[in-house]
Amino acid sequence: MENEIIKTFDEHGNELGVATRSEVHNKGYWHKTFHCWITSNENGIDYIHLQIRSEWKKDYPDLFDITAAGHILAHESIGDGIREVKEEIGIDVLMDELISMGVIKYCAIKDDFMDKELAHVFLYQSNIHLDEYNLQREEVSGIVKAKFDDFRELWLGEKEEISVEGFEMDDVGNKIPIQMMVNKNQFVPHDLSYYESIIELISKNLKEPE
Repeated sequence: MENEIIKTFDEHGNELGVATRSEVHNKGYWHKTFHCWITSNENGIDYIHLQIRSEWKKDYPDLFDITAAGHILAHESIGDGIREVKEEIGIDVLMDELISMGVIKYCAIKDDFMDKELAHVFLYQSNIHLDEYNLQREEVSGIVKAKFDDFRELWLGEKEEISVEGFEMDDVGNKIPIQMMVNKNQFVPHDLSYYESIIELISKNLKEPE
């Protein structure tokens, strides 16, 4: 995975060339990614679905993150990024079922790891039940949902912690139910501006339940 070839860009979005995934993060090149946020509505309440990154991940293990996301490889279009949804969480989704929310440019730096993303973000509104997710265990160890209003209030500084519920996979593939209180420190440290932008974009695009 570290040797995957990815297109690189300058801060203005001009293409520079290609580099391995490892080089992209070590040298801090701008690169394109695909982010898919999944929401559901249950009894008139909007929920946001979050993945729990596998403990085997090199970067940010065990933290809550975008429902499904990944890098766009050098030979791929943005639409090809939808493969991440099937690969990571086992859901069949078509691009025309997603709502494009544009591109968010953000940067996160931790020690010698520099993540400078041109994130193409999408929303998938679904009535999928959490039990329907089939996880790629090497990448994702669990799925939870949180009330979207709680998620918003957490990242806007109105709450210190929120309740999530879902499941984690054990070592033999069983889905173990979980319910817990979580705070910001348990999420992947995307830039705060990213979370604020996502909250605004999802809020604008959420449709009224039928």
